[in-house]
Amino acid sequence: MRCDPQSTGPPDGSPSRVNASHWCPVTASTGPLPISTRVVLLTGPSGSGKSSLAARTGLPVLRLDDFYKEGNDTTLPLVMGSQDIDWDSPLSWDADAAVAAIEELCRTGRTTVPVYDIATSARVGRESFSIDRTTLFVAEGIFAADIVARCAESGVLADALCLRGRPSTTFRRRLTRDLREGRKSVAFLLRRGWRLMRAERSIVARQTALGAHACARDEALGRVAAAAAGRHRTRTLT
Repeated sequence: MRCDPQSTGPPDGSPSRVNASHWCPVTASTGPLPISTRVVLLTGPSGSGKSSLAARTGLPVLRLDDFYKEGNDTTLPLVMGSQDIDWDSPLSWDADAAVAAIEELCRTGRTTVPVYDIATSARVGRESFSIDRTTLFVAEGIFAADIVARCAESGVLADALCLRGRPSTTFRRRLTRDLREGRKSVAFLLRRGWRLMRAERSIVARQTALGAHACARDEALGRVAAAAAGRHRTRTLT
């Protein structure tokens, strides 16, 4: 990945950041695109290890979580029976902007993406994201399965994977990460974590139904390597 010269990257290997005041999404195209670059969509329950696996591939990684809606958006859904925003609903996410960015990356090798701060539920800037001449990149996030069909239709999909594991392990990993990063209040994180642990199998089933292949880490790495070597054709959905 290359960002513009003013951006600096944090030590954990996540995408570089550059401050700006507005984010201008690109325009999505329709129909198959005349391109050779493809995307591997990587999804799975929150805390399943998507970011770590994406980093291990050595490919450019587009963080789909940066396309969350802002906390003051009136279309944000609520958790049933509470006043908590349901950040695990695809309605809390801007799928159109995510698809547009993916398609522009496949056409031109570069795009502009929002910089999202989860702790404040706000876009705090934008950054230039470039994959140079790479013919494969990874787009990872909990809503990646929701755009499998659209990416397949436009001809940019190389593969779609859903990481799965033990719900208890995912719970511990997610809570440790979210507390360390101060993403939300402790009470909110505990409520969310318990709810997601109970729903994890249904989350994986939904993502699989949307076209993502459910697998563990080693199989996922193997499929990404195969796609990078050109051993997987561009995926289409029937």
